[in-house]
Amino acid sequence: MDSFSTILVAIDFSDSSDNAFQLALSMAKNFSAHLIILHVVNEPIDLRGFYVPHISFEKLEEEIEEGAEKMMQSFCRQHIDDFSDYETLIVPGMPYQQIIAQAEEKGAKLIILGTHGRTGLDHVLFGSTAEKVVRKSKLPVLTVRLDDD
Repeated sequence: MDSFSTILVAIDFSDSSDNAFQLALSMAKNFSAHLIILHVVNEPIDLRGFYVPHISFEKLEEEIEEGAEKMMQSFCRQHIDDFSDYETLIVPGMPYQQIIAQAEEKGAKLIILGTHGRTGLDHVLFGSTAEKVVRKSKLPVLTVRLDDD
């Protein structure tokens, strides 16, 4: 098995992804690995063709990306102090597809992501990005569940 020279962690700024990030950072330090911190901006629903007043989709997408960039900068300031071998990525798209695509493109050897541990109707309605990544990725995937404590 290859060493974990590059680790991709997907974050959505939730408590669950914070746990996953903490583990990814620890592993990156232990393995002297390059850490890729990825946030996927879910593409907004395109309502062109419907009457929706006062909305510019291009402006909305810009504002969402700017907000995500500010959140990423804040996240890194708060969570990374003594580690410099990392990069951040913010990309639009379907989260599970982009997590896999970016991991493959960047040469990651491991994907780490949090899971909310949804069950029952919540799972049926919202699905699971983590589950889709686990099922579809050719790379090893480590999921970190948020403790219920």
